[in-house]
Amino acid sequence: MDLDSTLSALAADPHHPVDLAEVALHLARDEYPDLDIVAYLARLDALADELCPRLGASLAANAVELTHLLFRDHGFAGNAADYYDARNSYLSDVLDRKLGIPITLAVVAVAVGERAGLSVAGVGLPGHFIAKVVAADGDGEVLFDPFNGGQFLDPPACEELVSAVTGQPFTLTPGATAATPSGAVVARMLTNLKAVYLGAGDFTRAVRVMARLVTLGPDDPEQRRDLGVSLIHAGEPGRAIDHLRAYLDRAPAAADAETVRTFLNDAVRDVARWN
Repeated sequence: MDLDSTLSALAADPHHPVDLAEVALHLARDEYPDLDIVAYLARLDALADELCPRLGASLAANAVELTHLLFRDHGFAGNAADYYDARNSYLSDVLDRKLGIPITLAVVAVAVGERAGLSVAGVGLPGHFIAKVVAADGDGEVLFDPFNGGQFLDPPACEELVSAVTGQPFTLTPGATAATPSGAVVARMLTNLKAVYLGAGDFTRAVRVMARLVTLGPDDPEQRRDLGVSLIHAGEPGRAIDHLRAYLDRAPAAADAETVRTFLNDAVRDVARWN
């Protein structure tokens, strides 16, 4: 799989069919260049092979078997103790450590369930990512929370969960549990990493992640702005210029336009001093 081409395809169509686990492992290769993607995909295949004999005709029973396999038998868990550890966002680390954040644990559940013949999807609730197993005919679904041991969620539990995470009242609407498109899942994984690296002041890694986000969202001027500013912080003003100009061209009257223009002028002066 060519990651740049896949991200471009997802930019054009967020529903473009992809193996999310494979995409996530290619993203992990940005951090771990020697990562053996085939070996990690084989691990997911092995988990699916273990699940297959346990499946039956009941949607609810199959959801139980999937969650028990991952969260009880194999011990996958949410890393509440160190939520902002970057390793929680790299699927290879999640498979090695059996620790993750909601979205990466959901990707594991989707990958294993789909490989075993189930219909499993991620669901992006406000502030928290969950997953669901869907009936083969589409008539029925079982929601569960991968971060909290595969706990099953009915509508009131979803509302309580979101309210607890966001601090705001939340009413579950029919569309709130729709499957999240693959492009949006990848964007959310990258956005989590972006926040982790910016929070740590690691602009070199933040730039790498934001470059992926720009490929995935080429029409998002704020991503171009953030990449440009981070490139300056990373000591690469020459690479920042086009991104900052693109932002100002798209949002000349933005509230932060003067600040961005100052960054741009400084970057141009820095480059001119080199010539």
